[in-house]
Amino acid sequence: MRNAITVMNAKGGVGKSTLTLTMAETLSVHHDKKVLVVDSDAHASISTMLISPDSFETIQGRGGTFVDYLIETVLKSAQRNWSAFVVTGVSDIDDARSIDLLLASSHLTLFEREVSKGNHETALRRAIRAFLSEARKAYDIVLIDSAPGLSLVTECWLREADFVLSPAKPDYLSSRGLHFLQQFGKRDAELGFAESLGVILSMKDTNSAEDERFEHWLRRNIKKRCFEQIIPRSGALQSAAYHCASARSFWAKYPGECGRGLRKLAAELLKRLDAAQMRTSEARCAEIGGDPTRG
Repeated sequence: MRNAITVMNAKGGVGKSTLTLTMAETLSVHHDKKVLVVDSDAHASISTMLISPDSFETIQGRGGTFVDYLIETVLKSAQRNWSAFVVTGVSDIDDARSIDLLLASSHLTLFEREVSKGNHETALRRAIRAFLSEARKAYDIVLIDSAPGLSLVTECWLREADFVLSPAKPDYLSSRGLHFLQQFGKRDAELGFAESLGVILSMKDTNSAEDERFEHWLRRNIKKRCFEQIIPRSGALQSAAYHCASARSFWAKYPGECGRGLRKLAAELLKRLDAAQMRTSEARCAEIGGDPTRG
């Protein structure tokens, strides 16, 4: 099952964590999907969006983050089960009960430095590959909130995940980040690279003529398909970054047009995933001379 998606743009500040959060919660509430969110950014934005600051500090303090798992398995060659590091039932939406989380840690950069110093790059990629192989079977969708730039861990996600999903702000630097990512994907093709699911225009000011012009330019010029649904700049999405102490409904968190837009975006995402699965099935059947519509 190809269901591991890394959310990535080489440019930072384009709404990766917000996209990961909203898609995880929308897929859980409205599509009954079991979602694993992997926070792979040292800033830990998605972690603090999905659980309370106190819980985050407690888990990080006891060495329960995904980075701690990688330290054990890659640097110490220990046999550890990644599921022991999963925080279950996260999100402050009362009916989003099928989201689990692997937390980030501020030690991520130091970990990557030790990986490089000790020439553990192969072990790191092997650990990421083994983790994804098991996580794909345990969850309907795995969403990885990757750090911007091309660090060691980010490259592993881009090489080992099934798909890459790229948000882009309506500005020139954001589009340059997409171009850089596209060019990187062509290097060392034999190492593998995630299939692009497309680009999602994020943080668009619907009242801005300049943002409107950029959207038209992006849809004309980007080589990978843009999603029809955009993520507009809105107060509701800005407020969603703060974890609420008391549970609330999906529509209380994402009211009105915001929630309806997220539902359309999640449906479009699932449609693209299904189409990609069908292409894979057809390609495999063509290799063996079978019919993908049978059995």
